[in-house]
Order: sequence, then structure tokens, then C-alpha cells
Amino acid sequence: MRLNAVVATGKLSHLLDKNAAWASRMHQRDPNFFDRLAHQQSPQYLWIGCSDSRVPANQIVDLPPGEIFVHRNVGNLVLPHDLNCLSVLQFAVDVLRIRHVIVCGHYRCSGVRAALEHEQHGLVDDWLRPIHDLRERYKAELNAIGEPESRAARLCELNVIEQVKNVTRTGTVVDAWTRGHSLSIHGWIYDVADGLLRDLNVTVTGITNDEKLECSEMTK
Repeated sequence: MRLNAVVATGKLSHLLDKNAAWASRMHQRDPNFFDRLAHQQSPQYLWIGCSDSRVPANQIVDLPPGEIFVHRNVGNLVLPHDLNCLSVLQFAVDVLRIRHVIVCGHYRCSGVRAALEHEQHGLVDDWLRPIHDLRERYKAELNAIGEPESRAARLCELNVIEQVKNVTRTGTVVDAWTRGHSLSIHGWIYDVADGLLRDLNVTVTGITNDEKLECSEMTK
């Protein structure tokens, strides 16, 4: 096992070199940076985003390490059976005491496109089933959009809004609101074509009726 580890490290030595250079730059800019990180983690934000390599949370909001708690998966989904995501949410709210949950999707999402176009990719198809269901729920609206790229973009937006709803339904969030914890759930979308984030204006700050998040009310 040790031999395999050494061989693998050798193949990725350029990444270790980049890490050393980055650490050196950070230390030169702020000699106390890593010491602070070693002694505390107090982010105010939980980012629930897509695993897509083009959407790195810290970089696109220009925050340094330690400022944002991150969970990512294919399609930025929040599902009731996903203990990984739910555990991250619970730790962020109850232990780190974060004040904002940001569900962030992105245009040109391969997972959303796969669901929209009935593509098959194996095991991930089961994971993406909720987006397939969302596509069917809004079939009339999506079919009315003639341009394929715009149709896919709209499903990306609908998916973010749906995941915001799912976050608000979790026991962790309901309990936090019930005990008076200040917690806001936001829905954003990122465009990889211009690097800009867009607020979908579906922020929820307390226990609310689902109709307040109906997609038809979203500011376009």
C-alpha cells in the first residue's frame, strides 16, 4: 500500500508543488493566516452547490478559506434520504451557528441537462431522479420554451427553487426557526459563461407556506 501511495503522489507532484506555492503566497500576505485557521472555524454561510469543477464556492464569492462551509453534489440536490447533506446542514446550523444557507445551482449543468433530455449515464440516473420528476411537473412550462438552451436554463432555476423548499422542510431548519435562530435560506444561480451569480429572489427567513415559493412568482 505504501508503494502505491508513493507512485500516485509522484504522478501528481505538480499539484503538491502548486499547494506549496499557494501556502507560501498566503503566508507572505498574512503571516498569521494559517494560525487563525488552525484555531477557529466560524463561517456565517453554508453553500450547497453542484460538484461541477467550474463552480468553486470560495472563488466565485471571493472569500478565503474558513469563511464558507461547503457541501456539493451532482445537481445541488437536497434530498430527505441523503444523510451526507443533512448531516452537513445540521452541523452548520447547530454547531457552527451559520446564519445563511445558500443553495446555488448553475446554468449549463450536465445533471440538469441529462434529466431534461432523458440521457442515461448509469448509477447517477437514480440520483438525478428528482430532477426528472421536476421536469415532468413543469412539463408544460418547459415545452413552451422553444430554445433548448433557454429551456435547460429554466430547469436549472426551477431545480434551485425546489432545493430551497427542501432545505426549509428539514427538521434541522424547522427546529432552528422554532427556537428563534436567525437563519435565511437563499436560492442563487451561477452563469459559467460570465462568472456572475444571480439571486432568484426566493429567500426564506422563517416557517412559511410553500405557496410563497411558487415558481410562478419568481422574478425573472
